[in-house]
Parts: sequence; structure tokens; C-alpha cells
Amino acid sequence: MVRREKSNYVIQSVSHSLDVLEQFYGSADEIGVTELSKRLKLHKNNVFRLLATLEARGYIEQNKSTENYRLGLKCLQLGQTYVQQMGFLLQAKSTLEELVKTAKESSFVAIRKGTAIVPLDFVEARSAVRVVSFLGTTLPLHCTAPGKIFLAFDSEEGLNQNLPDKLDRYTDKTIVDRRLLLEQIKEIGEAGYALEQGEFMEEVIAVAVPVHDYTRSLVGSLGVAGPAHRLTNEKIQKEVVPLILKGGSELSKRLGYPE
Repeated sequence: MVRREKSNYVIQSVSHSLDVLEQFYGSADEIGVTELSKRLKLHKNNVFRLLATLEARGYIEQNKSTENYRLGLKCLQLGQTYVQQMGFLLQAKSTLEELVKTAKESSFVAIRKGTAIVPLDFVEARSAVRVVSFLGTTLPLHCTAPGKIFLAFDSEEGLNQNLPDKLDRYTDKTIVDRRLLLEQIKEIGEAGYALEQGEFMEEVIAVAVPVHDYTRSLVGSLGVAGPAHRLTNEKIQKEVVPLILKGGSELSKRLGYPE
């Protein structure tokens, strides 16, 4: 019996669907049907059907405002599995558990997804009153501690793309003045950590630091979150900041970051 090459079994429609997903690799955040049609050299109707199928399965989602398309959470879930297999979450787990033990508050690691952040792992504190897990949800950049970390390491071009003039308000403490936020982001870059004080959720405080890998790239953010009545300014500065800076440094080292 003649053995056929695997390439002979390729299903063209599946191949085209993967071609669509690969167009979002790198810095591409949203792409329209017309642009995808040009890139893939496929008729718009074919591209639309591919997008509709991918959207129905959660791999693509449409921005209702622009009508353009972006990667869906199902891609993140697959990516999360890959990252876990490659060791990022495995390496982070011990750091998260140690932070919960020493800071006595919930801890988490998050990555960036376009103009938002997504928590990948979350270890809850043992206290009755605590910040509970928000895994798999997308959170804004401008008013969360891990989001501000990513903004602090962004280029000027990146900030222009990812930080709109009009910022959404979530609480009365949300910074919606772009100029003031840029000043804070500069300070965060110099300090090495970001602080969120009831800006996304009332009465919730969070502190976050960057996590780098062996390529010196920013691959995630390590954070601690707790209720405002426990995370006082004194506790943050004297206890939490030193602990999380140490945790972020040790996690980066385990990922090969050459300090």
C-alpha cells in the first residue's frame, strides 16, 4: 500500500480559516473584511463565511462599533494552555502562593490582549473578605494596576494607539484625564510597580509589577489585590511593595531574564 503525504489530506476550508487567524499575529489588533480579502486573495463572501464560522466558535469576535474583527477568548484559552505547557504559569504558581502567604491577600498574573488585560492565574487569600478570582475576563488598561504596567512599558506609538483621548470611567476615582494618566505612567516606569486605588472597582486596591522572560520582553504582570480597609498606604509601602518586587524579580529570573 502506498503511503500518502499528509499534505494530501489538507482540507482547504480549514487551511483558509487558519490563514485568517494568522493575520492577527503580532501587532494587528483589529482587521476588516476588505483588508482580509486583499491579504488572503479570497472573495469577500468567502472571508465573511470563514469569519462567521470562527466567530460562532469563539475564535474571532467583532467590534460592533468599527465592524472590524479581532481574536476571541477561545484563542486566549488555547494560548493559555500552551503557555502553561511552556512553563510560565507553572513557574508563577509558587510565586502566587508565596505572595498569598506573606502578603495575606489574593495574587494573580495577567497578560495583555490588545487594548485590555486578561488574568491567567489567580490564587485567592484565605480571609473571609477578599478579592475573588476574575479569571478569563478582560480588564481595561488605564485603571488597573497590571494594565498600567503594560502602558508604562509601551512605546510612544503604542500609547497613542492604546490610550484613547476619551477614557472610560468605572468609579469616581478613575483617572480619565489622559495627561494626568500619562504622568502617572511615567512615574510607574521609574518606580517599577503600579498602584490601583479603587479606580476599577470601588474599595479594591491592587499593586502590580512587570514580569520579563529570557528575551527581555514583558510577558506578563504579577499582582496583589485586596480590600481597601486592609491595604492601607502604610502596609502597601512597607510590606506589599517589597514583597511583590521580590516576587516579580524571582519569577523573571526563573523565566531566564538576565538581570
